[in-house]
Amino acid sequence: MRTIDRKEGHFSKFSRRDFLRRSGAALAASSVFRSPLSAAAPPIDIPVRFTDVARASGITFLQDSTATAQKYYLETMGTGVGWIDYNRDGLYDLFFVQTSKTPAYTPPHPLRCALYRNNGDGTFTDVTAKAGVAGEGHYGQGCAVGDYDNDGYPDLYVTGYGRAILYHNNGNGTFTDVTAKAGVADEGGWSTSAAWFDYDRDGYLDLIVCNYINWTPENNVYCGEHRPGYRAYCHPDNYHGQHIALFHNNHDGTFSDVSAKSGVAKPEAKGMGVVCTDFNNDGWPDIAIANDTWPNFLFINKRDGTFEDDSFISGVAASADGRYEAGMGIDAQDVDGDGWADIYITHLDFELDRLYHNNHDETFDDATYSCGIGNSAILLSGVAAKFMDYDNDGWEDICQVNSSMLDNIQLYHSEVRYMEPKLMFRNLGHGKFAKISKFLGPDFMRPTAGRGLATADFDNDGGIDFAVNNRGGSPQLMRNDGGTANNWLTVFLIGSKSNRDGIGARLKIQAEDLVQVRQAVGGASYMSASDPRVHFGLGRRKTVDWLEITWPSGAVEKHAKLPVNRIVAVKEDEGVVLQKFPLVPRR
Repeated sequence: MRTIDRKEGHFSKFSRRDFLRRSGAALAASSVFRSPLSAAAPPIDIPVRFTDVARASGITFLQDSTATAQKYYLETMGTGVGWIDYNRDGLYDLFFVQTSKTPAYTPPHPLRCALYRNNGDGTFTDVTAKAGVAGEGHYGQGCAVGDYDNDGYPDLYVTGYGRAILYHNNGNGTFTDVTAKAGVADEGGWSTSAAWFDYDRDGYLDLIVCNYINWTPENNVYCGEHRPGYRAYCHPDNYHGQHIALFHNNHDGTFSDVSAKSGVAKPEAKGMGVVCTDFNNDGWPDIAIANDTWPNFLFINKRDGTFEDDSFISGVAASADGRYEAGMGIDAQDVDGDGWADIYITHLDFELDRLYHNNHDETFDDATYSCGIGNSAILLSGVAAKFMDYDNDGWEDICQVNSSMLDNIQLYHSEVRYMEPKLMFRNLGHGKFAKISKFLGPDFMRPTAGRGLATADFDNDGGIDFAVNNRGGSPQLMRNDGGTANNWLTVFLIGSKSNRDGIGARLKIQAEDLVQVRQAVGGASYMSASDPRVHFGLGRRKTVDWLEITWPSGAVEKHAKLPVNRIVAVKEDEGVVLQKFPLVPRR
């Protein structure tokens, strides 16, 4: 999060031309540089529009930024959003994380998180009080969803300033705060993003938690110019970082802190986003973390309960020109069809959103220019991002929400805005991207102070939708209108020997001439939790010849002749099983 540097006393003022001259000249002169493919409008085979249906569906949540003239660092972070089918009716429900009062801010009414039940008819009902997940008094930040006790009901972890909360799903529409018993409070930390994953493949989900910086109201310094309205949120360089936390699941409802033992707590961190998946295709989940103005982390699983820090040797710690940028959101999937997971990390304005291509040898190349993204979003501040095949053509696209971290940014950069439109980079095939945001409708392009982003097919129609939690404003529920013109297949995993959610599974399909590999990842985006089902766009292909699943347990299953345009549930050792995923009618 690049904000204001107290050491300078003001924001470093440089123009877009200065930026390109300083950091892009060498690239422009080399064969690596490519003009962004988005300079020309790409052909759009399937017209898709995203429609904001939040208000029409009954969602009235309002995020409180707790903004004050004191510019507490907490205020600019925003909060996350999560999809959770908490009552297991096949419809994904929506959870919004909320803030709380601070020494400098007393809200007009008590602040609470909100859980909205998906009614299956295009509307949502606020069930927060009944469910017991309001979290009043907790300055929430993000959330992670996972069935840590394998009872069939997803549980909810809410990160925050000073401590986190673990809510156990009771299976009857209510949750119980089991934080103290479980031992995952992360007491004294400033936790942001978190992810459930089974790092030792023992069949139970473990928990990794990103922590940010050692900021307190007492050490909140003045940053920015000493003129009315110019005080701003400080640069993270003014504060020491905290450390990553890893909690091992003991199989009895408790967790052990193995942060130091595992090696993930060794480097100082300024963690913002985390994604857990298998980067070297050895069957064991690894960890990638986006750090803020700090080297990004890549921890490779050594299969013995420890991780090796390959951040620098892998090439993901910095940009191609060696800069540590303001890492915020992160995701990982195979974008070019080679069967290996690539990494995308968002950054702030006058930096670049980076795509790191997996070289199959635990190293990555910064492919930001060669993939076509380049500097096409140079004036936007990328916060959260998710891979999603929005048009179901079989290639993973990139959806991103944006907003400056400074609500008075125009006083320092007249060409930059605080509220910004979203981005969609369409995958043209084999990992070549083009910016097509303007084709996705006015709701998609409406500027907001975007923070949390979570994808889900909330209406079960095969088109990937998404929700956004906006700082200091109303959220958005963006319905995909048009993506189902292409065919698709979605897989809901049910582990038996593996963890119940199947997180860490590797799925491979062949649909006529198309072969795709997807992984069920833990975490991703920024402080948010997405639909865990694994989605395949198929284009015009009408048959899925086979689906191969490599479960975290090591078991491999192959299922032939699956139907298209269906959500199928696959249970480990049993195959396709009956499970309802009701289609939500359009309102």
